[in-house]
Amino acid sequence: MFTGIVECTGTVVKRTPVEKGARYTIDIPFAAELALGDSVAVNGCCLTVDRVEGTHVEFDLLTQTMRVTSLGCLTEGSLCNLERAMGTGGRFGGHLVMGHVDCTGSVVSITPIGQDHMVRIRIPEQLTRYTIDKGSITIDGVSLTIAAIHPGGELEFWITPHTWQRTIMHCYEAGSVVDIEVDMIAKYVEKMFRPEGREPAAN
Repeated sequence: MFTGIVECTGTVVKRTPVEKGARYTIDIPFAAELALGDSVAVNGCCLTVDRVEGTHVEFDLLTQTMRVTSLGCLTEGSLCNLERAMGTGGRFGGHLVMGHVDCTGSVVSITPIGQDHMVRIRIPEQLTRYTIDKGSITIDGVSLTIAAIHPGGELEFWITPHTWQRTIMHCYEAGSVVDIEVDMIAKYVEKMFRPEGREPAAN
């Protein structure tokens, strides 16, 4: 479980194809605090630490993970958002994030306004049923508040200078692929009130 409060960014230093997936080596500032089997959200996707050597941490990714998330687009030199699993007794600053990416979306536009940035991101329209005005959603592992919901699955966000500089958002441009995880509480509510035997529309 995560909170969507990114601790820092890391850099992909190596990507090695393996059978049914790939092994990524990421340079992580807090690598010394990690142990084998720990969970780290990389751009919002929960990955398991497989090896730690100095500041380099290795993760194995399945083909399914690379297909559903943006991680398959990462190359050597790519920056990524990083967050360790939430510890008991820690501050809870974002919202409940599973690290299970629902799908990818795309950046539509970026508009600097004063020291802030207004960013529009398009998600699959059928997933907007899990969104509300001023509700939470996770974009590349960042817990964001939805400022407005526009037709066609476009969501509007206002990004503060702190978030802009501390995450990979300052690397965004129109067309950038991003990982999306909608609010899991909305999913539970939908399931509880769904008529028995009826499934939601396919994502």
